[in-house]
Amino acid sequence: MSEAFLGDAAEKTLRQLTRSEQAAVESVRRALEEDPEPKHARGLPDADPRSESYVVELLPEQTGGRGISVVYRYSQDLDATLILWLIAGP
Repeated sequence: MSEAFLGDAAEKTLRQLTRSEQAAVESVRRALEEDPEPKHARGLPDADPRSESYVVELLPEQTGGRGISVVYRYSQDLDATLILWLIAGP
């Protein structure tokens, strides 16, 4: 089990989401602690060879509101995940 943290930008955005959207994001955060490279995550280009970046797309049906992209970086050296951005759609 690894740790999953919210970065400053993600934490700020999280406060602006509805309760159901916050719950959906929290479920992703908890899942990342169990498996930082889930099958439903899409890989993103990463400039650091010691880390990997991903995005998990949450559909409106999952959030009870808007679609949300959870963008995060996983460091194998630290065995930790940092959620960088939460991008909420219309």
